[in-house]
Amino acid sequence: MKNKQRLLIIDDEDNMRHMLSSMLTRLGYAVETAANGLLGLEMLAGKVFDVVLCDIRMPEMDGMEFLRRVGEEGISTTIIMMSAFGTVETALEAMRRGAYDYISKPFKADEIELTLRKADEREKLKRDNQELRDRMAALEGECVFGRMVARSKAMQDVFVLATKVAPHPTTVLITGESGTGKELVAQGIHEISGRTAGGFVAVNCGSLPESLIESELFGYKKGAFTGADRDKPGLFVEAHGGTLFLDEIGELSLPLQVKLLRVLQEGEVQPVGSSLPRKIDVRVIAATARDLDQEVRMGLFRQDLFYRLNVVHIDLPPLRERTSDIPLLSEFFLKRHAQRLDSPMMAIAPATMTLLLQHAWPGNVRELENVIERAVVLAEKKVILPENLPPEFGARSTGRRLDDFFGGFSIKQAQKIMETSLIRRALQATGGNKSKAAELLEISYPSLLSKIKEYGVGE
Repeated sequence: MKNKQRLLIIDDEDNMRHMLSSMLTRLGYAVETAANGLLGLEMLAGKVFDVVLCDIRMPEMDGMEFLRRVGEEGISTTIIMMSAFGTVETALEAMRRGAYDYISKPFKADEIELTLRKADEREKLKRDNQELRDRMAALEGECVFGRMVARSKAMQDVFVLATKVAPHPTTVLITGESGTGKELVAQGIHEISGRTAGGFVAVNCGSLPESLIESELFGYKKGAFTGADRDKPGLFVEAHGGTLFLDEIGELSLPLQVKLLRVLQEGEVQPVGSSLPRKIDVRVIAATARDLDQEVRMGLFRQDLFYRLNVVHIDLPPLRERTSDIPLLSEFFLKRHAQRLDSPMMAIAPATMTLLLQHAWPGNVRELENVIERAVVLAEKKVILPENLPPEFGARSTGRRLDDFFGGFSIKQAQKIMETSLIRRALQATGGNKSKAAELLEISYPSLLSKIKEYGVGE
């Protein structure tokens, strides 16, 4: 296998775990083990495995309960069940609960190997199907990369470049204003890089004190300084075999830049207090909102480190330069937060979308998501209205008192004024769609037509 698949064995028998671990390690898998379903569930919560081999009869949490919990927590790992007490009914029940396959003990080595190869083919088919769906979405004007969506040509070019560089160990420098999605691009590169077994480790270089960042990045030995009561591996070692994302790389001091350059050149780190370096295999992706070219000219960033990081440069355009993405992103965030907040599915009124398209978006995509989440919380109907946006969008409430609004004591006249105002708001929110306006107003379509005619709305 070019990239070792990670496999988790869950079985309460020591001999079975040892036998399977030895056999599958020889076949090229990276194997870890757990003695029961509860321990296995905890391991799945912290790490990504390609396949799980799970016994059915175990203490603490048996295989069937393990399958139920995996389903509840939305874990999509391929699971193969094992049992020495199996029946056809047991196998069917296991697969009904989400297992991919079922094998009976005792089994031969080639039976396990064949089952795992089938599972690998299934996962490859799933990946191929996802790639096909992504290509179809791109043909329809939408492009997907990791957890990002876009319609603009600028972002589609970003996704193409990121996809090309992902399989290679090349260092990548991602630049762009705050909120444009630099970490999401880095995560997307990692997910298709073939290095997912090693994990994705992210650190914001500007958020750590100068006195701590060296030990956080490179680790330290026990006794290296006051408070170092144990060895600590450091983030480079934690990311071994995977990806280390260094956000706000421009915040690093010049002395730390020298040490980082050595790590990138030599492929090894030297923990604080240690006289021996340690070899590492880490793909580095760096990001910054600063202009590193200018920082180099000002002597604030080392030129040799800049060249070492800037092998492939991905620049993310600000949201104001790709307004064609705003409707797509708005709908994407609307669906996400409506589901998360357990709100009814909503739509964005045309007048609201006009305001969203006109906004300058200094906070970029992050600001847009926050605005949509706020609107979902504040919306009283199944539509996002202009007044659900922040005050800086210009859709403020008039704040008039009811008696000022109605101007008299007639209930009949007040009802006419109120209904006329509500009908106009509903028509504005739905872009003139009377059927949808009737739904918002919670009256029948014929009743709405009658009131429009009676009150002369739209004349």
